[in-house]
Amino acid sequence: MATVEGRPAQYGVTLRQLRELMETRGAEGMAKINALGGPQDLCKKLYTSPTDGLSGSKADLQHRREVFGSNLIPPKPPKTFLTLVWEALQDVTLIILEVAAVVSLGLSFYKPSEDEEDLAHLDEEEGHYQWIEGLAILISVIVVVIVTAFNDYTKERQFRGLQSRIEGEHKFAVIRSGEVNQVPISEIVVGDICQIKYGDLLPADGVLLQSNDLKIDESSLTGESDHVKKGESFDPMVLSGTHVMEGSGKMLVTAVGVNSQAGIIFTLLGAAVDKQEKEIKQMKKEAKKQQKKGQRKSLTGDDDVAASGNSHGNHARPDDNHVPAPAESKPAPESSHKKEKSVLQAKLTKLAIQIGYAGSTIAVLTVIILVIQFCVHTFVIEEKQWKAKYINNLVKHLIIGVTVLVVAVPEGLPLAVTLSLAYSVKKMMKDNNLVRHLDACETMGNATAICSDKTGTLTTNRMTVVQSYICEKLCKVTPNYRDIPPEVAETMIEGISVNSAFTSRIMPSQDPTGPPMQVGNKTECSLLGFVVALGQSYEGVRERHPEESFTRVYTFNSVRKSMSTVIPHKGGYRLYTKGASEIVLKKCSFIYGHEGRLEKFTRDMQERLVRQVIEPMACDGLRTISVAYRDFVPGKADINQVHIDQEPNWDDEDNIVNNLTCLCVVGIEDPVRPEVPEAIKKCQKAGITVRMVTGDNVNTARSIAVKCGILKPTDDFLILEGKEFNSRIRDANGEVQQHLVDKVWPKLRVLARSSPTDKYTLVKGMIESKAFDTREVVAVTGDGTNDGPALKKADVGFAMGIAGTDVAKEASDIILTDDNFSSIVKAVMWGRNVYDSIAKFLQFQLTVNVVAVIVAFIGACAIQDSPLKAVQMLWVNLIMDTLASLALATEMPTPDLLLRKPYGRTKPLISRTMMKNILGQAVYQLFIIFSLLFVGDKMLNIPSGRGQQLSSEPSQHFTIIFNTFVMMTLFNEINARKIHGQRNVFQGLFTNPIFYSIWIGTALSQVVIIQFGGMAFSTAGLTIDQWLWCLFFGAGTLVWGQLVTTIPTRKIPKKLSWGRGQPDPESMQQGQDYDPDLDKKPRAGQILWIRGLTRLQTQVIGGELQERLIPVPYSKTSTDQAIRVVNAFRQGLDSRGSLADAALAEALRKQTALSKRYSHASSADDARDGLAPADLDVERLSSHSHTETAV
Repeated sequence: MATVEGRPAQYGVTLRQLRELMETRGAEGMAKINALGGPQDLCKKLYTSPTDGLSGSKADLQHRREVFGSNLIPPKPPKTFLTLVWEALQDVTLIILEVAAVVSLGLSFYKPSEDEEDLAHLDEEEGHYQWIEGLAILISVIVVVIVTAFNDYTKERQFRGLQSRIEGEHKFAVIRSGEVNQVPISEIVVGDICQIKYGDLLPADGVLLQSNDLKIDESSLTGESDHVKKGESFDPMVLSGTHVMEGSGKMLVTAVGVNSQAGIIFTLLGAAVDKQEKEIKQMKKEAKKQQKKGQRKSLTGDDDVAASGNSHGNHARPDDNHVPAPAESKPAPESSHKKEKSVLQAKLTKLAIQIGYAGSTIAVLTVIILVIQFCVHTFVIEEKQWKAKYINNLVKHLIIGVTVLVVAVPEGLPLAVTLSLAYSVKKMMKDNNLVRHLDACETMGNATAICSDKTGTLTTNRMTVVQSYICEKLCKVTPNYRDIPPEVAETMIEGISVNSAFTSRIMPSQDPTGPPMQVGNKTECSLLGFVVALGQSYEGVRERHPEESFTRVYTFNSVRKSMSTVIPHKGGYRLYTKGASEIVLKKCSFIYGHEGRLEKFTRDMQERLVRQVIEPMACDGLRTISVAYRDFVPGKADINQVHIDQEPNWDDEDNIVNNLTCLCVVGIEDPVRPEVPEAIKKCQKAGITVRMVTGDNVNTARSIAVKCGILKPTDDFLILEGKEFNSRIRDANGEVQQHLVDKVWPKLRVLARSSPTDKYTLVKGMIESKAFDTREVVAVTGDGTNDGPALKKADVGFAMGIAGTDVAKEASDIILTDDNFSSIVKAVMWGRNVYDSIAKFLQFQLTVNVVAVIVAFIGACAIQDSPLKAVQMLWVNLIMDTLASLALATEMPTPDLLLRKPYGRTKPLISRTMMKNILGQAVYQLFIIFSLLFVGDKMLNIPSGRGQQLSSEPSQHFTIIFNTFVMMTLFNEINARKIHGQRNVFQGLFTNPIFYSIWIGTALSQVVIIQFGGMAFSTAGLTIDQWLWCLFFGAGTLVWGQLVTTIPTRKIPKKLSWGRGQPDPESMQQGQDYDPDLDKKPRAGQILWIRGLTRLQTQVIGGELQERLIPVPYSKTSTDQAIRVVNAFRQGLDSRGSLADAALAEALRKQTALSKRYSHASSADDARDGLAPADLDVERLSSHSHTETAV
């Protein structure tokens, strides 16, 4: 018989049995487990120990992976480079160019047999060169496509890298060889024993072996928002992807990866999404067929639904029992619950639309004018007959028009955004910011308010007990253990050791000189540290009272603000409680007085204790914790004990945790991080208000706020407790009123003793406030499970990487890997830098756009030819789009960025200063180009290039115009580095190697193109003199830039600022109704900007969206992510119309079937057949989950 590590290789239970086991719940699940012999027997069958776990040997773990699978959900393969090339080729403008170039190529080889005398006119040479331009355009298109595909490819790789980094950070507490280890989630195997606690996101399916007060949020799997109570005796099944909302416990892992419940759904979803893509294509074809039929029928007078265009009801798949409800009956548009578009995205979208319209108008005009002039000149004035060869001229005109369009549409804009964001995200990692959603990085630059936690963010989160009050003695140093009355001392030590999570421990430091390491909850660690400082061992106490022996645990949560544990004691029970002192002391009726005498704890004593002990501690910035106990005895009871005849009703918490005896009050210090006061000062200078929201006592909060610099002693700002805050913002019915919130938040600086709901209310109130002209952009930090809603509501949610629970990280946009407030300031700096980088790029690009388009247009009108040829414009497009976006998007942030106020939501993207620069430079460049065009030949004494034959040799005249234009563009790129009217444009030039490398590279390429481009680039080699003239005109932009800077910006009308505010939702979405017509005839400007727009959106948000569609190894996790994928997918499809919904609901149907199988209410069959796709409210499902991220 085969063995592994000395045990049989055959397990006592099969993979299939375990999978079936995890599909049951409640009583059914208990029956299944008992059929397998109960949890202990299950451990034996899987060769694991409930107390010591697996041995952790490599051979054993590997064997388990082979038999039961590994805890990875295989990612969807990334798009190949060729796929991306194919996608880039779909661009409408490029397709027009390709077609025109191919036609041009074909025509150059086509020689119609003309009249003999006409042929005599043709120069022999001419025919040789005609094909070069067509080929050059094709090659330029190929270069553009490859560059685009390469950018998309690197972007996707970066996202995967980021994702795997986030995954790699996720570890879980697993017991192996009797030791608790933090193991990466992907290494968990079936048979592992995991410790689960409040705030965890479960990494695998399992069966509970032991639990305390465990409540789990299973909404991600079932869509039911109520927390489900779990216990080994009534419902021991816990599932991957669900959140522990309360309590703690130990579970035996029974299913991992694709065999876990979340994995099964993921696999279904992957298949569903693929299936859906096929279906959508199919439906589009059907829609078109229906359309044609409809048109035919309506011609014959028949009325038909299909003709209405809104016919998606007819295309439901034949195997559907239900047809989705028509679009009109849908709930309100989805935008209401999603985060709005980020500020920058909104402005860019609007701008891209405006530029697209302007560019397309001019392009169409150019073509029309060129064609009319040609026809009038050839057929009217010269009275020639139509000949086939003239097609070539018309194709050339079309090519020029399309090229104008290519130059006009700012294709590089999405690229600049992506590059800038991706570059920033990469660099932000080094500044301890792990960005989960790309646009969060840019939104941070606009932040006007930060609501920060106190513990761990503003303070070091290294807590130590520095004061204690025991038996009426207040000590400001650690007391001597022998001075404390023995009975009180022993009870206190036992109370602290037993009544704290066993995952909290004090470990010896790796650095022998450093303080011991605190593992687990820091407040508990400080109390355990106090036990150690008294010279006692908490581990010895824990060995005497293992977790399995506990009768009941009331775990800490934000409502209780305390934790209690009941243990068997001398035939009865003993309850230990610890928690916030004002809350615990209210439940105390007795206290140990002088020399350990038991005294009644009267109201007067309580008030005196608060006044003389607790408030002074809090004013020193200490957090105060009280420890108390209560005995339940079967025999004769003392004054502070309770007599019991049978086991008390532990569910009656209010009566159980009452009439306690106070043992001690301790003051815990959590010092302010040394770098925080400076960071807060920077925020205030940058126009960002910092508010502190904490669960601590109001005096502690005030003291810390003053130390941090949030408050100055002279300020008249508000410091409120949660209760008072609520009484001020709620009306008589207890409803929150916005106008009341508006009276409070502007002056509020510290909110103490606040609940997570208060935090959410404050954030929501600030975001929705109309008290000021501009809306607040709010960033929030959080670490607890209950901070999820506030983190999600905020514009940017920061979760703590070290202290944060999985739930908080899930709801956040950025994870602070060092839990430090000063890292938030770095995020602000990077965010502003992204905004500025894009503004720089815009300033540069729009100058080139304006000039190139006007030159092509006026050239077409005045000399029947564009001075800049198609290939030349494509080269300029490449410089200004791809290369400039690389060069300008990678500037490093400078501390100066923090010296200005945030831009806010309504400030235009192109400020008056920028518009002044754009127009100023355009005037200079146009003046130079038109001077060269009309008098340059005389000035430089060269033959004129105006009015040349279609296929004649390139002239030096037009080459100089092209070269001068490129030189001016290159020098203007240096000007574009400054957007706030700074004089010194060279400052910091050499800190950015990417910028100067690209600049020098472009300049050298230009030399090669001019001297050796020949027919392909329509250039003729230039002399040294001519080169010097070109450089002189180019460098002139720098001098001209200084003159433009001198013009006071105040004199420029405000109307000239551009790209303000939010785009209209109508222009963004094609509406809910699917109209197959739209597929055929995009609205006027749509074709032009839609790709720029979609690229902009897919790159700014969609990179993240693409990632969502790739189920990454044990991805963020589980189904709410899966639902989110489908949501994201659905939003992506909205633009193609709500046809998508039918297929989507189908894709989600299996998911619902799964949920229904979980819920006791209905059978699997109901779920499969009885759910109309439209009834399936995906949004409701995912909005319950803590981890639905707004995509």
